[in-house]
Amino acid sequence: MEQVFSYIISLGASVMMPILFTIIGLCIGMKFGKALKSGLYVGVGFVGLGIVTALLTSNFDSPLKVISELYDLQLKVFDMGWPAAAAVAYGTAVGALIIPICLGVNLLLLVTKCTRTINIDLWNYWHFAFIGAVAYFVMGQSLLWGYFAAIVCYIITLVMADLTAERFQQHYDLPGISIPQPFCQSFTPFAVAISWLLDRIPGFARLDIDAEGLKRKFGVLGEPLVLGVIVGVLIGWAARFEFGKVLSLGVIMGGVMELIPRITSLFIDGLRPIAEKTQEVVKKRFGGTKVHIGMSPALVIGHPTTLVCSVILIPVILVIAVLLPGNQFLPLASLAGMFYLFPLILPYTKGNVVKSLIVGLVALVIGLYFVTDMASAFTLAADEVYKTDPTATAAKIPEGFEGGALDFASSLFGYVIYACVKYLRWIGMGLLTLITIGMMLWNRSRIAKEEKAGK
Repeated sequence: MEQVFSYIISLGASVMMPILFTIIGLCIGMKFGKALKSGLYVGVGFVGLGIVTALLTSNFDSPLKVISELYDLQLKVFDMGWPAAAAVAYGTAVGALIIPICLGVNLLLLVTKCTRTINIDLWNYWHFAFIGAVAYFVMGQSLLWGYFAAIVCYIITLVMADLTAERFQQHYDLPGISIPQPFCQSFTPFAVAISWLLDRIPGFARLDIDAEGLKRKFGVLGEPLVLGVIVGVLIGWAARFEFGKVLSLGVIMGGVMELIPRITSLFIDGLRPIAEKTQEVVKKRFGGTKVHIGMSPALVIGHPTTLVCSVILIPVILVIAVLLPGNQFLPLASLAGMFYLFPLILPYTKGNVVKSLIVGLVALVIGLYFVTDMASAFTLAADEVYKTDPTATAAKIPEGFEGGALDFASSLFGYVIYACVKYLRWIGMGLLTLITIGMMLWNRSRIAKEEKAGK
C-alpha cells in the first residue's frame, strides 16, 4: 500500500488530478468524454500554474539572494520553500500512508455527519503529513505522535472547510466547493477577528476599496499587471542589477500577475461540471443531503484582490523580516506561495484590498515567528529524511543554516499542534483531543440543525 500511494504522489498533481477527476466524473454518471475533459482542464491548470510559479521563483531567487548579501542580512533560518516541506512530509512512515488513513477518517466523519466535505485534494495531503512528520521526529520517531498530529490537523481542517464553505461559495460563485487545505484555513481566524476590529474603527468604512475600486482610484497603476511590473523593477533596482535586467524582472513579475487568473480559470472550467453533477446526484439519491467537494485553493488565487495584495506584500514582508526583533527567517523561496494566503481571507473582508492587506500582514508577521520557533524541528526532520534518502535533495539544508518555509510552517494550525506536542507533551495531546472532539460534535450539531431546517 505504501508503494502504491508513493507512486501516486510521484505522478504529481498535473497527472494525478486528471485521473482522479475522470474517475469521479464516471462514478457520478458523467459521460466519459465530458469527465475526461473536466479532468484534463484541471491537470492543464496545474501545469500552467507550475510554469508560472517556476517563472517567479527561478527569476527572483537570484536578485533576492543578492539583496540579502548586499545588505548583509544575517538571518540563520534558510527558506527551503514548499518542496522541502513536501519532501519531509512524504519522506517518513507517517507520510507514506497519510492518504489512505485520512480518506478513512474523512469517510467516518461523513457517515457520522461530523462533516459535509469530501476532501479530494489529494496532492495537498502533504500538509497533514508535514505536521505529522515534524511531531514524529520531535517525539523521538514516534508513529503514535506523528499520526495523532496529522489526524488532528485533518479533522480540524475538515470542520473549518464546512464552516467557511457558504461564504467561500458566495464570494467566488463556486457552489458545492469547500477548501480543506490547512494553510489557507489557518488564516480564517485572523480574517474574522481583524475584520471585526476594523469595522469598529470610526471612518474605516470609507476605505472600502476592492480591486475594481483600486483601478478606478489609481487608474492604470491599480492594475495587478502594472503593480507587478513596479514591484519587479523595485526588486531589480534594490539588487543593483543593470537597467535591462531591471526592466526584465518588471515584465516577468507583471506577466505572472496577468497569467495567473487566466490559468486558474481552467480549474473552474474543469471543476464546475463535476461539482454541479455531484450536487445533482446527492440531491437525487440522498434526499437533498448537502456535500461539499474539497478542492485546492489554486482554484481562486487568480482573484484580482489576491493578486494586488500578494504583489504589495512581497517587498513589504522582506523589509519587515529584516527589521522584526527576534525573527531569524527571511522568506525567499516561499514568496511564490504568497497567493495562497488570501483565498479564505477575501470572503470575510469582502474583497476589500485595505482589510485584506492588514489581515495578510498581521498573519505573516506572526507566521515569521512561527517559522523561527519551528526551525529546529524542521531541521531535525529534514536532516533525518536526507540521511535516509540522499536523493531527496529538496530536504538538504545548506551548511551553517537551519531550515524553514512559510508554506504551512507559518500556519496557525500547524504551529499550535507543534507547540502542544513539543512543549506540553501528554497535556498537549489531551488539549488537542478535547478541542478536536469538541469541534466535531459542534459541527455535527450544526449540520443536524441545518438539515432539519432543510438547508
